[in-house]
Amino acid sequence: MVNSAESKASGRIDGAQASSSRVTPQGHYRVLLTKEQLVFSSAHFITFAGDICECLHGHNYGLRAEVSGALDENRYVIDFIAFRDTLAEIVKQLDHHMLVALHHPMILVEERGDEVELRFRQKRWVLPKEDCKLLPIVNTTAEEIAAWIAQEVRSKLYSKIGDRLEWLEIGVDENNGQWGYCRLPWTAA
Repeated sequence: MVNSAESKASGRIDGAQASSSRVTPQGHYRVLLTKEQLVFSSAHFITFAGDICECLHGHNYGLRAEVSGALDENRYVIDFIAFRDTLAEIVKQLDHHMLVALHHPMILVEERGDEVELRFRQKRWVLPKEDCKLLPIVNTTAEEIAAWIAQEVRSKLYSKIGDRLEWLEIGVDENNGQWGYCRLPWTAA
C-alpha cells in the first residue's frame, strides 16, 4: 500500500485521494421521468365558464414527473426506481376509474353504500363506488390532477428523501400534447 507521502513523491494517487480530487461541479441537478407505463385511462367531466358542464368522456392520460435538488451520498438527485414505483402506484389508483372532484361548488357528490351519485343542475350520474376515484380537488382538469399527483408523491416519498429536494413538477397529458402542469416546493409550507 502506498502512503500519502510516497504517493505525493511518486505522483501516484491512492483511492481516497482520487475520490476527493474528483469534485462534482456545483450545478443545478434535475431528474425527469417519462415512462411508457406512466399512463392511465380515466373518465371525467369538467365545468367551465361558470355553469357549463361537459359531457362525460375519457382520456388516455400520460404523465411526466421531474424533481430538482442536490445530489445525495449516492450522487443522484432521487432514486429512479423509488420515484418510478411511487408514480406507478398513484397511476394505478386512477387507471380505469371515473375521476370525481369533491370540492366543486356546483357538483353535489353523495356516497350511498356502494354507489356514488353526482349532480350538476339537471344532470345526474349514478356510478359504482369501486369505479370512482374521489379526488380532493375542485375540477378534474389536467392541472388539478397534476397537483393531486404531486401532493401524493411528496407525501409518499418525503420520509425517505427528507428535505433535500427543491421542487417537484408533475405534468399530465390529457390529449396527445395538451399538458397541464403543477410545480410544488418539495417542503410543504
